[in-house]
Amino acid sequence: QVQLVESGGGLVQAGGSLRLSCAASGSIASIKPMGWSRQVPGNQREWVARITSGGGTNYADSVKGRFTISRDNAKNTVYLQMNGLEPEDTAVYYCYLSSAVTYWGQGTQVTVSS
Repeated sequence: QVQLVESGGGLVQAGGSLRLSCAASGSIASIKPMGWSRQVPGNQREWVARITSGGGTNYADSVKGRFTISRDNAKNTVYLQMNGLEPEDTAVYYCYLSSAVTYWGQGTQVTVSS
């Protein structure tokens, strides 16, 4: 079993920055791909970014150039640096880890005021 715990969400004004963290613990035999998705109540969950075990990254077009995903393998932690935040980025952000199954964290709220 794998546990994911997100932190770093909050309220920020448009144009501001936040850094989300996601710490993984439990039965992790090797470095796994991890990523972030987000969800607005009533909408489908939207994929945001991912990072491979080797450090390769991909981003949704809506966040490309503003968000940066990174990881610290020694700490089993993945980060999402969010700059230039817009009100449209307001959502609950979920961390995930891809293995034989996909594990999800409990989510952290990000609210961007205009």
